[in-house]
Amino acid sequence: RQRAMEIGLTTGNYSRLACEIQFVRSMGYYLIQIYIPSGLIVIISWVSFWLNRNATPARVALGVTTVLTMTTLMSSTNAALPKISYVKSIDVYLGTCFVMVFASLLEYATVGYMAKRIQMRKNRFLAIQKIAEQKKAGMDTAHAPPPGPPGEGDHAPKQTVRIKDHDPKPHSRTGTLENTVRGRPDEEAGAPAPQHLIHPAKDMNKLFGITASDIDKYSRIMFPVCFICFNLMYWIIYLHISDVVAEDLVLLEV
Repeated sequence: RQRAMEIGLTTGNYSRLACEIQFVRSMGYYLIQIYIPSGLIVIISWVSFWLNRNATPARVALGVTTVLTMTTLMSSTNAALPKISYVKSIDVYLGTCFVMVFASLLEYATVGYMAKRIQMRKNRFLAIQKIAEQKKAGMDTAHAPPPGPPGEGDHAPKQTVRIKDHDPKPHSRTGTLENTVRGRPDEEAGAPAPQHLIHPAKDMNKLFGITASDIDKYSRIMFPVCFICFNLMYWIIYLHISDVVAEDLVLLEV
């Protein structure tokens, strides 16, 4: 808008031509070229959370590709904009998208590290258990009774010993203990069945209380929720600031 006005000064009255120029940035171009592509790149990086954690080539290739694509988009955007020293709103959005994409790549590195640690711990436990079973088998062989004379066999007479033990104490329970031993002393008659010598103190599939698959399950929820919350905050603040007129600008009266 422009209009002519007359200004009175100490030296006289002078005519002045006033011009008001209002710049409005078109959001359509930036939405199509920058905001929507960067958001889609972030969403594509979440696909790796649904892939099998053993599919290392697929997940690594997807993570590296999204990171490089996001880097290229940031470089091309900054090259097309004026070189300024302060941080722009679009820099905040692109920087957050880059952090989200890079975090998805680090998530798979964490999953691979935990899976490797869990497998190493399971292998170590199985090796220790195998050694313990071998030692137990050797002890059982050492305590086995020696073989009898050649003349003895299944037709040899078997010895039978019956022992009756009455509890002499009047206040104790009355009863009769009767043990029957056939063929050898009753030293191992009441021995319990052999048990495993080593039991895992905790679940072998967990490290720090969680499994490698749990990280993928949590990431499927946490990453989208964080990105949605960021977009809500970003656009609310951005649209609010866009409606506020800068204090250093003076609008001309009609």
